[in-house]
Amino acid sequence: MRVLLVSKACVVGPYQKKLEAIASHQGVELRAVVPPYWKTEGGRLELRRMHEGGYELRVRRALFNGRFHLHFYPALGAEIAEFRPDLVHMDEEPYNLATAHGVLAGRRRGALCLFFSWQNLLRRYPPPFSWFERLCYRECSAIAGSADAASVLRLKGFRGALAEIPQFGVDPGLFSPAPSLRVGLPFTVGFAGRLVEEKGLEVLLKSFSSLGGNTQLRIAGSGPRRAWIQSYVARHRLFDRVRLEGHVAPEAMPDFMRSLDVLVMPSLVTPHWVEQFGRSLVEAMSCEVPVVASRSGEMPNVVGDCGLLTPPGDVEGLASALESLRADPEGRREYGRRGRRRVLERYTHERIAADTVGFYRRIVEDR
Repeated sequence: MRVLLVSKACVVGPYQKKLEAIASHQGVELRAVVPPYWKTEGGRLELRRMHEGGYELRVRRALFNGRFHLHFYPALGAEIAEFRPDLVHMDEEPYNLATAHGVLAGRRRGALCLFFSWQNLLRRYPPPFSWFERLCYRECSAIAGSADAASVLRLKGFRGALAEIPQFGVDPGLFSPAPSLRVGLPFTVGFAGRLVEEKGLEVLLKSFSSLGGNTQLRIAGSGPRRAWIQSYVARHRLFDRVRLEGHVAPEAMPDFMRSLDVLVMPSLVTPHWVEQFGRSLVEAMSCEVPVVASRSGEMPNVVGDCGLLTPPGDVEGLASALESLRADPEGRREYGRRGRRRVLERYTHERIAADTVGFYRRIVEDR
């Protein structure tokens, strides 16, 4: 079975572990197409090659780089004509130009096609995006990153083969527990993600401010709310307790997680956005770091019984959860052990790859 997988996300080196795991399955010949970089809010994310065993990685220019809905790969048709895949896996939403372009090129060469979706809110799109979506619904199978995303696809009329599989797992060898317990250090709360309003950063800072004592907050990420955070820290004289780390490279994230006593994801719920997964949660859980998350989108299903959940926007509830964990080191260790077990069972690259290949085989055999 020849599979062509197109993914801008795989410019991130650790994510290539999933590609390696897919290619390790018997009978799978995998070629991956990635851009040389991807433009983000924080600058250019350059391709970092880390896991290339067993598959072929092809670097191809993406026009309109950085524009999620409008980018595409001009050379993709030639790539498909040369490789002649049985299956084209577009690691993109069905309403994106890149997906529609890949599907048209794949179907022209007789390949089956597959798209991925995180969209967990029922939204309608104007032309031409609604046209792209209609084409992909008609011609493709799909992988949804969550049960809510799968439900949205069905509600919008998608009738093809459908599987629920997260996009990427984690490498438990990299995201491993700290070799020794944190003793005699400040109680350290962490956040990792985009610095945008919907991530609940105001809730986090207000909750953390109420803790007092020997505590520290480390914030990893970049985005438009950075200036507001700096202003809040200055107004409340938190210079010695709040550290803005900026962008943390993917290969440095395991060390960041191991420096924490708890990771917090206080995401909000808005009419246009709820949390689609919460990748930082599984990275922390893999490091046996307990987590606190709001009940936004998919996060309660990710956390399960491996951490604490609070209502979105609840400053007092989050402060209470942090205080309870600070006062209970053994409870933190138990949540950490549960989290690691949950990741090993559900969220490793190998688990995600095995489920993905199983779905590949199903749709190819059904043909």
